[in-house]
Amino acid sequence: MKKLLKYLKKYRAQSILAPLLKLCEVALEIAVPFIVSYMIDNGIDKGDKGFVIRCFLLLILFGALGFGFAIVAQYFAAKAATGFSADLRGALFRHIGKLSYSDLDKFGASSLITNMTSDVTRIQNGVNLTLRLLLRSPFVVFGAVAACFVISVQPALRFAAAVPVLLVFVYVIMLFGMKLYGKVQEKLSKTVRAAKENLDGVRVIRAFGIEEREKAEFDKDNKALLKTQLSSGRLSALLNPVTLVIVNIAVAALMYSGAVKVSAGTLTQGEVVAMYNLTVMVLVELIKLADLTINITKALSSAKRVSAVLDAKPSIEYGEKGADDSDVAVKFDDVSLSYGGVEALSHIDLELKKGQTLGITGGTGSGKSSILSLISRFYDADGGKITLFGRDIKEYSEENLRKTVGVVPQRAALFAGTLRENLSFGAGEINDDTLEKALAAACALDFVRDKGGLDCKVEQNGRNFSGGQKQRLCVARALARNPRILILDDSSSALDYATDARMRSSIFEYSKDMTVIIAAQRISSVRNSDAIAVVDDGKIVGYGKHDELLSTCDIYKQIYVSQKGGEDDE
Repeated sequence: MKKLLKYLKKYRAQSILAPLLKLCEVALEIAVPFIVSYMIDNGIDKGDKGFVIRCFLLLILFGALGFGFAIVAQYFAAKAATGFSADLRGALFRHIGKLSYSDLDKFGASSLITNMTSDVTRIQNGVNLTLRLLLRSPFVVFGAVAACFVISVQPALRFAAAVPVLLVFVYVIMLFGMKLYGKVQEKLSKTVRAAKENLDGVRVIRAFGIEEREKAEFDKDNKALLKTQLSSGRLSALLNPVTLVIVNIAVAALMYSGAVKVSAGTLTQGEVVAMYNLTVMVLVELIKLADLTINITKALSSAKRVSAVLDAKPSIEYGEKGADDSDVAVKFDDVSLSYGGVEALSHIDLELKKGQTLGITGGTGSGKSSILSLISRFYDADGGKITLFGRDIKEYSEENLRKTVGVVPQRAALFAGTLRENLSFGAGEINDDTLEKALAAACALDFVRDKGGLDCKVEQNGRNFSGGQKQRLCVARALARNPRILILDDSSSALDYATDARMRSSIFEYSKDMTVIIAAQRISSVRNSDAIAVVDDGKIVGYGKHDELLSTCDIYKQIYVSQKGGEDDE
């Protein structure tokens, strides 16, 4: 939690004023039992109505002042807590954006979503309650106990003995509670992941008719979450009843001792009433303190999870340079890559000249996308060296690398908003003429005009566009930035053969100096490339032009024959 407190610096004034105003409120509250005591002993017992009225008016004044202090303190606490959570959520979002793909794989999307939503909300509630009650409750408890000692020592001793017992009990609950609440958040992340995967793959689930199986799996995760929540709930539920039992025993002891002293004439009735009111105040505050302990325990557990993400340093560090003037656009020199210790690419050697087109093909899981991820530096190679235009890829600044390499990923991703906003995503201001040229090169201009042009609405995930339309729009988005290297990662899988061929031809016409790398399982998508790399089990097993590979690479020939249905087309 300490590491997160720096986000409270902007709200230092509110964070100081809120508890101070609460202390002013507490001081007025502690004074009330004494005023009541004086009113009983000096007004009611003596029949002095004027004194009673003056005390009554003073009580109203103290109540109004206390209410005012409480309202202003609540405002400052809420402002500090909400501002803190907004800054923390923003910092967390920005930090996650800096993490590499391997870092994101380590945490998992569902866990990060939980961190930015549930965890930050819990921390916000913890900060709010801390500013309002962390100083107030102990001050009331110890202040009221001290006031009881001022009135009479012996009865106060019996009540004071309950305070350390309660503190030990609260500490034990807090100690075990943190572990349980951490487990609750882990189970919640797992449940969120299951829900997210089901929503993302709802069509696949229905297509295979496995709804009941998925429901059973979700119920299993949900019940595990319920079981953990019940365990933490049972622990939390002990606080209030145990607090009530301990305090009420202490109150009974205090009242008995006070009654004996009243009979002996060493304590007045007003003083006994004052002590009783003070003990009731302590009882109420201890219940609040118990609730505060539960919420702070939850907040600390969430803060630990959020801190773990913020402490994670991006595994990829960028340089400060840009592209050189080399004619070699891309070069792989003995490059290897692994995911979680499992080798995905092994000893890859490639060289692609500026303005050339490289096709990469192979079976599913062969390593095509892994090669492309290294060029865009979504992952870092475990071994070997990658150079772009004569410069080591690790020397590129992030800005220069993104300007140099344009990527169209396998999964077409569009964002809610307008089409203009999607096409200019990350590129700042781009004029309409450039956007329309990019759309034309991606064979998307016709259907865009039919939908209303650049200002047409794009719904969440682009669900108002077909799969093929989304792929072409993603290609147009990459072309609009005019990168020196364009990567197409199976970005025409939803297109028919004629549209795919027409789009590739348009891309080549759009910028003849652009180096294009196409990864595809369709032979037709890569057959006209200047060179084709055939990947199998993380290794390049064939390299050359289409005709050469048909005679030299069995895997390429098998793929070609399976797609063409025979060898008559050779």
